[in-house]
Amino acid sequence: MARLQLHNLEKTYGNGFRAVHGINLDIQEGEFMVFVGPSGCAKSTTLRMIAGLEDITGGEVRIGDRIVNDLQPGKRHIAMVFQNYALYPHMKVRSNLSFGLRLAGVPKAEREKAVEEVARILEIEPLLDRLPKQLSGGQAQRVALGRALIKKPEVFLFDEPLSNLDAKLRASMRVRITDLHRRLKAEGKSSTVVYVTHDQTEAMTMGDRICVMQSGNIMQVATPKELYDAPANLFVAGFIGMPEMNLVNGRIEGTSFHTAGQAITLPDHVLARLSAKPENAVLGIRPQHLKLSQTGLSARLKNVEFMGHEVYLYADLDGAEIVCVVTTAEYDAMDANADTIRVLPDPTRIHIFDQDSGTNVSLPDQS
Repeated sequence: MARLQLHNLEKTYGNGFRAVHGINLDIQEGEFMVFVGPSGCAKSTTLRMIAGLEDITGGEVRIGDRIVNDLQPGKRHIAMVFQNYALYPHMKVRSNLSFGLRLAGVPKAEREKAVEEVARILEIEPLLDRLPKQLSGGQAQRVALGRALIKKPEVFLFDEPLSNLDAKLRASMRVRITDLHRRLKAEGKSSTVVYVTHDQTEAMTMGDRICVMQSGNIMQVATPKELYDAPANLFVAGFIGMPEMNLVNGRIEGTSFHTAGQAITLPDHVLARLSAKPENAVLGIRPQHLKLSQTGLSARLKNVEFMGHEVYLYADLDGAEIVCVVTTAEYDAMDANADTIRVLPDPTRIHIFDQDSGTNVSLPDQS
């Protein structure tokens, strides 16, 4: 495994479109880093520049102590798993796994030993004599993973590897990949991992840290818990979390936040840590941190979704949709004929954003 560093990395295409805007990122040895963001945010482009599949316009990619900008992919000590598995259809699984080692001139006995070891780790020993067309989607993805793993790369790159699988298989493969990484890391055999996905569930459950991207820029790099608890800006606040964070436009007057002709008092600790009092403010509160109350903000109930042990209440707050997550017991206690609800934010979970810059001005580490 090796440390991976991106320094002022840029990508501009021949038509002048600037896809990557001088990003900087330091990924530690053995770390599992996830790139996440909407389509077109350049997460895959960045991954392909690391791999050497995309030319670098500016900046550096450093793997370990080497700048690899001008090295061919095969010289970068990396391995990559793609969305479409990319298995050789005419080769059995055993040959698919060993093909890269054979090209590298590894002796046959050593290749066979490596195949058996990888097959054991991934629990695909019964598949070794099958052709790719005889594999399920999950089995094919494990073979693709094994073909990359057998190279013992310094850096392991994943480009949306689970997007072709159904929901159940995706969940199973998430667990397999993260468990494999942890086990190998504990044995000192793991690679540094960069994993690209548009699925925030994958990002939040798999990554040691997550790099959230938008329009070729890095919006925040943090652990899953830090992203959820302390989003740096409106984009991260709205992108991370299911259901997404409620974001309500308004203004701060004195000790209160005002919106839609209503007001709630801001707690002293929130007021004390505001780095600024923006003229145009946004109150952020996650649906799980709103509670039904006799006081608070009044909103018109629009829709109800039963999610098993939870119920999602969708309401309109003067044109802004808000979501409140309650237990089934709380929902059962509601007036069945009510067309309005009152909600009160958990005072320890309130965020205040500058509506113009998007910055979270209420982070605990600010003064």
